[in-house]
This record gives sequence, structure tokens and C-alpha cells, in this order.
Amino acid sequence: MPSSPGVALQVEHVTRYHYAAPVDLAQHEAFLRPIEDEFQRVEGFEMGVEPEPLHHSTGRDRYGNTRTFFTVSGAHRRLDVWARSRVRALPRNHEARLAGTQAWEQVAARLRYAARAPYEPACEFAVESPYVPRLPELFEFANESLLPGRPIGLCAVDLMHRIYRDFRYQSASTTIDTPLSTVMQERRGVCQDFAHLMIGALRMHGLAARYVSGYLLTTPPGATDEQADGEEALVAAAASVGAPRFIGADASHAWVSVWCPEPEGDGFWLELDPTNDMLPATDHVRLAYGRDFGDVTPLRGVIRGGGDHALEVGVKTERVV
Repeated sequence: MPSSPGVALQVEHVTRYHYAAPVDLAQHEAFLRPIEDEFQRVEGFEMGVEPEPLHHSTGRDRYGNTRTFFTVSGAHRRLDVWARSRVRALPRNHEARLAGTQAWEQVAARLRYAARAPYEPACEFAVESPYVPRLPELFEFANESLLPGRPIGLCAVDLMHRIYRDFRYQSASTTIDTPLSTVMQERRGVCQDFAHLMIGALRMHGLAARYVSGYLLTTPPGATDEQADGEEALVAAAASVGAPRFIGADASHAWVSVWCPEPEGDGFWLELDPTNDMLPATDHVRLAYGRDFGDVTPLRGVIRGGGDHALEVGVKTERVV
């Protein structure tokens, strides 16, 4: 367990649906309670729904995420869902371990099926998923980062840098249904696109990568311009904050987690934020892990009635004492 007291963060997330016609029945699924593990402690969580649900239940999904179901019965033209979380984010210090991770070819070999070989749980995240198909262009894009014998941690950081450099963040330029091939062709998108792109590029080479949903500090602390040489520069650039305001901080955010085994021990899952070109630490709040966006959508549901609808989403993440 990290010895640092960490950083306390508070998140307020409000989702509001306005319906053109009354909704008679609504059934929803939500992933709004943050993950709790050795690097993130949940110190408080509240969630509310208006109109009041007829049924409400909470459980765990197959990946250990907290999933909430609720049913709203009775005619309504508006649905409000709010969640307030307080977490303590703890430093991970993964930067110092990147150069000591296994070569990416060895990692891919460990994840490849072989009769009577030990089962690697991470292999579930090394294959295609609904939002992350197999695309030849993803394979080619990753080649420049996957140099022969290079540690998987350094490969992943380099790939993150290149996505940040070669793709342009443009709010509302895509929807969740925009094909990944279109994002590759147009070289623009939003945080979900860049997460899917990075995941797909790694999976095309047999590597394991997860989608992470969560939040990002709305206004970050000051940036640093310190740099180093060689592989140290690669790590330093990923660990520093490069902009006065994070991209994608005014809504729910998405980034990537890459499996990085080490010669000794089990290794670790390395998180990378290609939208902001950084290794998440104490400025990110994690909600859930999955194969892609479809596994961990913050809020979705099925309704009877309603007609057209308008959606408002507001997120505020701040440091607290």
C-alpha cells in the first residue's frame, strides 16, 4: 500500500434527460461509483434519481466494477440522475518501473493461446471487442512504437505520445457510433476515440489493453518544463502536465490501461491518457474498467415512450481538503 496520504478529490456528476413526450417506463444501468483499490479509496458516495425509482439495486459486474440498476415507473418528461463522490487518489510511481517491464514480444507470447499453458487472465483484453475491431491500419500505426526488444511499458508510453501528436482533439467531432476507421482516417476525435484507438493498436499486436472510464481534475495544478534525455525523456514527458487546463475535463473522461508484466512478480496495469499525453496519477478518478466503452457506459437505459429527447451532462472535479 502506498505510504503517501494522497490527494482528496470530489466529483459531482449530473445527467438530465428532457423528453418530448411522456416516458411510461424506464430501466437504466449506471456505472457511477468509483473503483476502490490500493491506489484509490472511496471516502464517500451518494447517488440520487428523480423521479424516485420503483426499484433500485447495486452489484458487481464481471470485472469487479460497481453497477447500479434502477427502474422508474409512471409518466415523466424529465429524468435527473446525480452522483457525488469523494475519493483519495494515491500515487503509483509506475514511471520508475517502465524500463524494467518485459519486452513486448514476450508479453504477446504469454497472451497467445497454447495447449496446456498457464491461463493469463489479461488475455481477455487482447482480442477485439464491439467498439474496437481489428483494423490493418491500427497494426501499421503501432509498428513505430513496438521496436524489437523494447519493454512493453516504454512501447505504450511512446504510442501514447504519438496519438497525442498525430491526432487532434475536437469536441463533438464524433459520436460513440463513429467507426474507429473514420477516426484513423480523419485524425481527429474525442477521448473515447483516442482510448479505443490506442487499445486497438496494442491488441493488433497481441497485447492486452483495457478501457478506463472516469473523471479528470477540472483545473490542474501548474505545469513543469523539466525534461531529460533518451528513454528518461519519454517517461518524464508522460508524467508531467503539459497544458494549463486538461482536455476533456468538463465531462466524463476515458483513458487506457495496459498490462505490463515484469520478469519477477506479476507486473502491473499501466494507465495512460492519450488525450492529455500523461500517466494518470492523482488528477484522475477511475469509475470502471472494461473491454471498451460499451462495457462501462456511465449511464444508459431502455425507455417506453418519450419520443425525441435532449441530454445535459455536467461534471465538476476538484481537490478538497
